[in-house]
Amino acid sequence: MVPWEGYVSDETMGTFAPIVLYWVYAGGYQLVLHRRPLERYRLHTLAEEDEKNLVTLPAVVRGVLLQQLVQAIVAMFLFMITSDSSTVIVQPSMVVQMFQFLVAMLVMDTWQYFVHRYMHQNKFLYRHIHSQHHRLIVPYAIGALYNHPLEGLLLDTLGGAMSFLVSGMTPRTAVFFFCFAVLKTVDDHCGLWLPYNIFQRLFQNNTAYHDIHHQLQGTKYNYSQPFFSIWDKILGTHMAYSLVSRKEGGFEARASRD
Repeated sequence: MVPWEGYVSDETMGTFAPIVLYWVYAGGYQLVLHRRPLERYRLHTLAEEDEKNLVTLPAVVRGVLLQQLVQAIVAMFLFMITSDSSTVIVQPSMVVQMFQFLVAMLVMDTWQYFVHRYMHQNKFLYRHIHSQHHRLIVPYAIGALYNHPLEGLLLDTLGGAMSFLVSGMTPRTAVFFFCFAVLKTVDDHCGLWLPYNIFQRLFQNNTAYHDIHHQLQGTKYNYSQPFFSIWDKILGTHMAYSLVSRKEGGFEARASRD
């Protein structure tokens, strides 16, 4: 039993809940990001954000909305071809769902690592496609899905579709998985190192880890996203970091080779 049962289908929730959650979670970060009490948790100063970023917030919002439009179309098509309205779907046991969740996480990580890395290694793809995301040298939450439309389709949307198909999860389980992936992706770009943030405590691949990748010296490292850093460590693209307190308040994620 889930709260939306009897009101909307699992397929509809799987399509639109991650989009709504993105704006709620990222919007919440955006509202508190500029509040003075949180300056002591920032990985970059407000001045750095204004000086270094090469794209305005309205342009970022438009880019994210475009990606989410494509994402919704693909999700509706995916659920349409994989669902049978004449069959009652029985949810597997919690143990099976947890296993499917883990498989989906590993599939998404694998897909995104190799596509992401290739977009850095191929000069044409980086210059014309992936560099759009790196216009945000100082990441912030709303910009988590700010990508070239083609990258959004290849990296995020198709990666999510493959995770769903390979894991064999039901649409209902997919609602929770896609929402979890959205929360993790937004958090990785939030620009804050918070003391009680569960994502930053449970995952080595976190806000500071991905911040290194957005820095000039880290663009060829820390490709892994959004969950684990396994592929970076296996294939030699892992860049360690240390968190250093800034005199003016906040932290700096300082890169250091292993």
